[in-house]
Amino acid sequence: MTKTTPKPVANLPVMVMAKPDDIIPRPEAHPHRNLDRAIRAALAQVTGGISPYSVSQAWNDWALHLGRSPGRQLELAERAQANALKVMSYATGAAVGKDTPAPFAAKPHDHRFAHTAWDNPPFNLWKQGFLAVQDWWDHATDTTRGLDPQDAERTRFQVRQALDLVSPSNFPWTNPEIIEETARQGGRNLIEGASHFTEDLMQTLTQTHKPAPEGYQIGTDLACTPGEVVFRNDLFELIQYTPQTKKVRAEPVLFVPAWIMKYYILDLSPQNSMINYLVGQGFSVFMISWCNPTADQAELSLEDYRKHGVLAAIDAINAIVPGQKVHANGYCLGGTLLAITAATMARDGDDRLASVTLMAAQVDFAEAGELLLFVDESQVAFVEDMMWEQGYLDRPQMTRTFASIRAEDLIYTRAVNRYFLGKDDLPTDITVWNGDTTRMPARMHSEYLRGLFLENRLTAGRFAVEGRVIALKDIAVPMFVIATESDHIAPWKSVYKTKLFTDCDLTFVLTKGGHNGGILSEPGHPGRHFRIGHRAPGALYIGPDRWFVAHPTEPGSWWPKYAAWLGKKNKRSSEPPQMGNPKAGFAPLCPAPGTYVHQM
Repeated sequence: MTKTTPKPVANLPVMVMAKPDDIIPRPEAHPHRNLDRAIRAALAQVTGGISPYSVSQAWNDWALHLGRSPGRQLELAERAQANALKVMSYATGAAVGKDTPAPFAAKPHDHRFAHTAWDNPPFNLWKQGFLAVQDWWDHATDTTRGLDPQDAERTRFQVRQALDLVSPSNFPWTNPEIIEETARQGGRNLIEGASHFTEDLMQTLTQTHKPAPEGYQIGTDLACTPGEVVFRNDLFELIQYTPQTKKVRAEPVLFVPAWIMKYYILDLSPQNSMINYLVGQGFSVFMISWCNPTADQAELSLEDYRKHGVLAAIDAINAIVPGQKVHANGYCLGGTLLAITAATMARDGDDRLASVTLMAAQVDFAEAGELLLFVDESQVAFVEDMMWEQGYLDRPQMTRTFASIRAEDLIYTRAVNRYFLGKDDLPTDITVWNGDTTRMPARMHSEYLRGLFLENRLTAGRFAVEGRVIALKDIAVPMFVIATESDHIAPWKSVYKTKLFTDCDLTFVLTKGGHNGGILSEPGHPGRHFRIGHRAPGALYIGPDRWFVAHPTEPGSWWPKYAAWLGKKNKRSSEPPQMGNPKAGFAPLCPAPGTYVHQM
């Protein structure tokens, strides 16, 4: 293994990750700029980071293109008339007792109208009227010739937000389930709901973090795979997990999780912990546990996460397990960082990686799903102004963004259940983890939004590390890439594009589930399936649709396939390594899960 010092190369385009005064105010900046930023930051707090300009621009684009398309206007008028006639015909049939088929059906993922009472009058008419309007707007915000596709998506998203707000399922006098439950309980559900509302309101106003419920304590019930923290700096703790087998694979495995959430999504309960599974399969596993940054760490950059995060972890592992290469696994944003790190190491002749695994991680952001709705110059500037004032992007601000993508389920259905039906949120390991969010340091998040999402520099040959451009095609070690079928954060076809920008041996898995649920796919999990395919180095590219058809589903979990793949790349067994290496300065500091995972 070699680690060389690269020679500088002049005249290469260097990624400018943030404008000079984008994050922290500079002395040379005119003081009036700070006034402008303070005003925009205050407005961003009200709008949740959504730029009013971006909203108005999308609507203007839609309205102007529709206004010059009389044929499209006639088409929409005819559809409105047809939808109205369908609802009227249905209402007439229902009034005289005819068994008239409902003209409109809720979308497959929409469970708001699942209660059987929605098929009875007058609730069925309210439901059909709402679905008719929803159908018309879906069609109206569909492609109009000349309309910018991103503006069309934003308009459709904003309409969906408005319709979700006024759905008849949201109001106690138009929701038959609420009426039925209120009559059954004599109003106790509303009293209980008012108590829940008061509790949630006070928690929001005081910005307190709800403690984990009994049975879901970190270190006892969650994130409880035995291990030791063997390294700590200001950015992360490195956890080494205690071997569970007499012999282990010689080459260690390093997990690089995203820092937008806590690492223990990969070490939830013992039965669905990917970490516990791999340790039980005889692998030496290490995990990065990122800190939860404060305003004092506003200047942390992507380069800090690469150099003082991933590379520092690899250095520590090399000292604890000397002479062995590392199998690195990155999840979500951690996978993007790992890809950047692997390409940089390949460029610099650093051959300490044995393989690279990317789980639900994107390297190209041209088709990065619904999060692109929140990324343009105006909206990124709005987020930067909020972070300029705070030093970070706060947890509630990120939570609102993700919740708005699935507002009918994550906002309104939850509100109906909690405030009108009086139901408690039943905790699960993944919902407890989902509520344990972190902050994003200002400079890093600006670099991420601008350099990757907005300008897509990583796959455009314009992303530089230490002044020199990197290329993903330089990665020569085998890769294992996992995407999930219903991922709205990292859509599977976007993840699949990793194959476009790499030439190495690559295994691609498409598994059932979403961004988190598809990764948590332990053996025995009911209803799971996956597709798997291999690309040899230098093979011709196959598009995602053709790949999908060519690879049939296999039942069960993809974890055994991954363990077998890792084992094939890591055939030699050895005695388990010691926990840490005190002689090299890596003495165990405390038991897993460490201290950073508890930071609020």
